[in-house]
Amino acid sequence: MELHVEALQGNKGLIRDYVHQTLKKNIMELRLEPGRFISEKDVIEMLQVSRTPIREAFVRLSQEELIETVPQKGSFISLIDLQHVEESRFIRETLESAVVREACAVLSTEQVMHLQNLLNLQQLCASEHNYERLFELDEEFHQAIVTGCGKIRTWTMIQQMSTHYNRIRFLRLASNTDWESILNQHQGIVQAIRDKNAEQAERIMKEHLSMLDIDKTQLKEKYPTYFK
Repeated sequence: MELHVEALQGNKGLIRDYVHQTLKKNIMELRLEPGRFISEKDVIEMLQVSRTPIREAFVRLSQEELIETVPQKGSFISLIDLQHVEESRFIRETLESAVVREACAVLSTEQVMHLQNLLNLQQLCASEHNYERLFELDEEFHQAIVTGCGKIRTWTMIQQMSTHYNRIRFLRLASNTDWESILNQHQGIVQAIRDKNAEQAERIMKEHLSMLDIDKTQLKEKYPTYFK
């Protein structure tokens, strides 16, 4: 599977971050698929860097539950754990449903316009079947609501818990191009915030974040080797 690798420039610290970010991006976007064996030698060949930043990246990825090391066998891309997925979904639904109510009261006209612009770009990506950019814009949409309410640390915490959750979301976009329901819910959220209708915004957000309950069963049947 061909990996996304960007040009590397900079000092030792930047090299360390580059290795971590490159590996993480390829794990999250399933180019390094769940269950795949990964060695330091493989990464040296892929990224043309020394062994030290690779070891540091492996430690960070292990802490993020994206790599598992098995004694006498080596390192593997972690399988998607549906218990972790459900816990992350629960946290997101609980927090984002509360935050979107606040967004109805505090987001400015300019911030609501930004949400609409992100949605317009999502619709363009859907028309071009660009699920990679659509995933990024989906994340930007939810981030803009949370951080727009001044809850930057809340968004950071959500991201720290969402490594398994985000992989299954990406898999859903990649394997099913019926994205209309996602975009319609995003539009409903924007309209509810614009109308300052907190009850409506909360209801749609809960529906939106509960969709994965239906999708994950189908995805496990379609990609059984990807799941724990």
